[in-house]
Amino acid sequence: MIPENLRIIITDDDLDDQSLLTDALIVNGFNREMIFRLSDGEELSLVIHEHAKFPCIVFLDLNMPKKNGLKVLEEIKADPQLKHIPVLIFTTSTSPTDISSCYSLGANTYFTKPFSYSELISLVEVIKVYWIDKGILRL
Repeated sequence: MIPENLRIIITDDDLDDQSLLTDALIVNGFNREMIFRLSDGEELSLVIHEHAKFPCIVFLDLNMPKKNGLKVLEEIKADPQLKHIPVLIFTTSTSPTDISSCYSLGANTYFTKPFSYSELISLVEVIKVYWIDKGILRL
């Protein structure tokens, strides 16, 4: 069961990708009210603290204007009040350097964005099973 106070934060400068991921989350049982959409890492840096008091999962793109995903990931994982938040990298990059950098900075997992909507729905289902149905989020 999905906790009612869960916050899902999608940080991606591509509004189409934000919408597709939001739709895939809703198809998988998440409520629209628990999903927050941001367009860059600078926005995430500004709002993450207000969401840290709730169980939270962050979907983070790497290639964004103002502050890229690597920088904001580094900030989140260096902050004792935020480092417990699962950060799921969700990007188009398949670069071994990006993958290695993300895990070195504390990313909880690294996904490349799927090519089809059905693949996206399946991927979100796997994320839901792992993080919600089987795993235990910090409350």
